[in-house]
Amino acid sequence: MSLADTARHAGTAFRTFGRTFGVAAALIFGTNAMAAAPVAPTAPVAAAATAPVATDAGAPAAVAAEAAPVDAGSYTPMAPTPGKGMPVDKGWTFQDQYSPTGEEALWMHDVILMPVIVAISLLVLILLVVVVAKFNKRANPVASKTSHNTLIEVVWTLVPVLILVVIAVPSIRLLAHQYDPAPKGAVTVKVTGYQWYWGYTYPDNGGFEVISNMLSDADALKRGEPGQLAVDNRMVVPAGEPIRIQTIGSDVIHAFAVPSLWFKLDAVPGRINEKVLMIKEPGVYYGQCSELCGARHGYMPIAVEALPRDKFEAWVKTQPGGTVGEATEAAAAPAAPAA
Repeated sequence: MSLADTARHAGTAFRTFGRTFGVAAALIFGTNAMAAAPVAPTAPVAAAATAPVATDAGAPAAVAAEAAPVDAGSYTPMAPTPGKGMPVDKGWTFQDQYSPTGEEALWMHDVILMPVIVAISLLVLILLVVVVAKFNKRANPVASKTSHNTLIEVVWTLVPVLILVVIAVPSIRLLAHQYDPAPKGAVTVKVTGYQWYWGYTYPDNGGFEVISNMLSDADALKRGEPGQLAVDNRMVVPAGEPIRIQTIGSDVIHAFAVPSLWFKLDAVPGRINEKVLMIKEPGVYYGQCSELCGARHGYMPIAVEALPRDKFEAWVKTQPGGTVGEATEAAAAPAAPAA
């Protein structure tokens, strides 16, 4: 074989090897490059929502609701009012009440229970003083032989009965008012007690959940809130409207309690308890878990922020998946039958 033929055969073999090596390298390194390449970001929800979508006449209303543009809303946490909805220095009685049942309960305590308690205590004290002064051995050396007095027995039987009736009538009425069923259209908030924090779910507004943990004293001071009562995320509700509060425990028994709203309801695992809450005016109202639930029982406070309806809806729109008004109704509407 001539030198030229040898060179040609060597060149052909070299080109074949080069092509084979190139294909193998492309397969190996190209696959790795595709696996490591970043995924292209999807189009924003608002941009996708504004694009025209072809829908059938019988498409569900939920599809149209999803295609509608979403208002992002705006929300600024309300600053608490000193002395309102929170404990005060040297306080010795109940907190001021900001719910209808709270005002009724405070009236019953101040107008009925306290006068009856004071009157009975003074009467017993006076009787004891009279007995000690008049019927001691020195003042009355000969003991009385009286063993029966019909009038006294009738009096001390009837008077306690009348006192109990006076207390029972407003007490039963107050209990009935506290457990009135929620009216139609009331905002529902599901309160879940965890060890050791709270979760607030809004099934009427998209089903999102807000997780609430206690702030440190330093962070609470920066926000102008009381220590060991301030939280990172409050339970936000509309003011002046009935609110259906449903409580449940995820692990052990907790108790959702806000003293200034006269509200307390146990959160029991496997059981949903329900009560209606009405907050008369906007504000921030603090409470705490009132059932011994473990080592950090004292560190799961409650902060309820009551807002006017328009500000409440603006807050809902800031939550992931939060819906209000027509969007909520459209999402909850049953699917229309196919054409």
